[in-house]
Amino acid sequence: MSQQDGPPTNPQLTPKRGSPLLPGGWIALVVLGVVLFAFLAFGTRSKEIDYSRFHELMEAGELKSVTLFGTDRARGEVRDPNSELAKKFELGKNGQFAVLLPPSNDRGPLIAEIEKEDQKYRDKVKAKGEEVPARVKINREEEPAPWIGSVLLQLLVVFGVVTLFVVFVLPKLRDPMGGGFINNYIRSPAKRYEKGKGRITFEDVAGMENAKRELNEMVDYLKDPAKFTRVGATVPKGVLLVGPPGTGKTLLAKAVAGEANVPFFAISGSEFIQMFVGVGASRVRDMFRTAKEHSPCVIFIDEIDAVGRMRGAGYGGGSDEREQTLNQILSEMDGFQPTETVIVMAATNRPDVLDAALLRPGRFDRHITVDRPTWKGRLEILKVHTRNKPLSDQVDLERVARNMVGMSGAELKNLCNEAALLAVRSGRNKVEQIDFDRAADRVRLGAMREEPFNDQEKRRTAYHEAGHALCAFLMPSANSLDRVSIIPRGRAGGVTLFQQDEERVDHAQSELLAMLVMSMGGRAADKLVLGEPLSGAVGDLKQATRIARIMVTQFGMSDRIGPVYHQQGEEHVFLGKEIVESRAYSEGTARLIDEEIQRILVDAEARATELVRTHRDKLDALAEALLLHEEIDRDEVAKVMAGVPVAELRPEPPKAPTPAPAPAAPEPIPEPAPPKPGLAFGGA
Repeated sequence: MSQQDGPPTNPQLTPKRGSPLLPGGWIALVVLGVVLFAFLAFGTRSKEIDYSRFHELMEAGELKSVTLFGTDRARGEVRDPNSELAKKFELGKNGQFAVLLPPSNDRGPLIAEIEKEDQKYRDKVKAKGEEVPARVKINREEEPAPWIGSVLLQLLVVFGVVTLFVVFVLPKLRDPMGGGFINNYIRSPAKRYEKGKGRITFEDVAGMENAKRELNEMVDYLKDPAKFTRVGATVPKGVLLVGPPGTGKTLLAKAVAGEANVPFFAISGSEFIQMFVGVGASRVRDMFRTAKEHSPCVIFIDEIDAVGRMRGAGYGGGSDEREQTLNQILSEMDGFQPTETVIVMAATNRPDVLDAALLRPGRFDRHITVDRPTWKGRLEILKVHTRNKPLSDQVDLERVARNMVGMSGAELKNLCNEAALLAVRSGRNKVEQIDFDRAADRVRLGAMREEPFNDQEKRRTAYHEAGHALCAFLMPSANSLDRVSIIPRGRAGGVTLFQQDEERVDHAQSELLAMLVMSMGGRAADKLVLGEPLSGAVGDLKQATRIARIMVTQFGMSDRIGPVYHQQGEEHVFLGKEIVESRAYSEGTARLIDEEIQRILVDAEARATELVRTHRDKLDALAEALLLHEEIDRDEVAKVMAGVPVAELRPEPPKAPTPAPAPAAPEPIPEPAPPKPGLAFGGA
């Protein structure tokens, strides 16, 4: 299905309101001007230097005047502000400076030293025959009173800050709708998509015909509400879209608004929740109020399970903020008037955790399942996502759609993108069929690994996968074999793939037992050939145990247990139900269930062992074929089982004759890096 997004920029749910400059704003500007003028006029300060630099000026005879304040401070002025030392110390054009002196109650030695150094400088100038400068002026003053300019500057700064707060901040805090900080915090962050901009209709949604038929009623109601009111019909105001991730629930909600050409407000359930209690409820009120002002429109709440979970349950209680937000959503949906044409749509992939009050009639009473597409839907989705990709004439999208059983729209989009990337890496300008095949393996099984495994590990993997293939081929009730591979992908060293029939809605007991035998085929081959089981079969055991447990506890396929359904952890722990409810069966029944599961698995392994032992020659032939070709399909497995030699599975094409007197011996086919033992896929 199409995964188009909305407009690149989306305004907030409510239009932003301007904040014109208040009359008092001119006062604030004047105050700021006065503060700046006072700082420039009175804020001039002398350059502060350390005592070592002061001593350097004193020795150079640069001092013109020095005023000592108290016991440890002094101010002074140099004779020439343009001298090298004055420029070096950056004393400025006035040549004034301030210095912190060593603390002392008697400044007599310092004054004597200043006069001595000044006399040396005057004698030196006199010896050169130049004009002798005046003596340095030395004054002593007490600590001065606070400078009036500094006090005035501080008062002006404080007055300016208070004025700004009173004029600009305080009115917005008082006005709940004035666009201030608090109002922006409690305002709904929902994004608004205007009608006609980035419009998506049902034509842009591939597949999902059943869901679109259900939603056509909502579209008609948004277009012409009077048609329903004339006959007294009430259209459901709440629609809950339920389905796995990536199936296109958000896109379908956008298509409803686009088909009716009405505004679309989108928000995620997690955006309501904040650390302060009451903020989420305020955002809900703001969102519904604005939506009613723009009626008719569509409100879409994605991932509603983030805020709509069951109340009053769970380990440690619930969240007050989340529960208040949910209560506000419930009350707002109850408050719709007949004249307010607003449809509330929500999406979730966990409908079992939603609160019962949210699902009752009058709220989200219309539930639409958005399931994974069938092969026809997948074909339409592939056509949508390959519109902008140059495809080769040999590409068969129908074949790709039939093989990708269970893929959602998002996964199919990723498949098309991976195929295009592989075409670019191969240096082609068009996407070939082989790119789709490799992309399918990459998406389903993972990327190929290049690890240096030894020949022993490679042979183990070949026999393990050959055991799966042999049992699957000999069991008539098992799923149809697709191909077997010992190419390491992802975390698996090898795989056995099966063709799943998506039109099947249930499985017979014989079919499930055949799946168990096939799952145990690799372990049986390991024990027969190597004399002991390997750890690589852990995935097979996990898969087989799950099937056997479901057969015993839910499908009633055990004579000792009988036709009884035993609940097996269906409730979520955080809902608080399993914590307070007792187990539905006794300890004796639990022991009996474990014994039956063990019996079924032991019988399946015994049957698999019998098959691989009886057809040991076919097992060896399949393993040799995998070692030679690394990957074989169902037809090649059938040839091996019919006794066709491995070397004739894929005959080499005829070569052109060479003028050499004797044909060269064919080079041996190089063996790839051996993989580790892998798992069987597609059995369940």
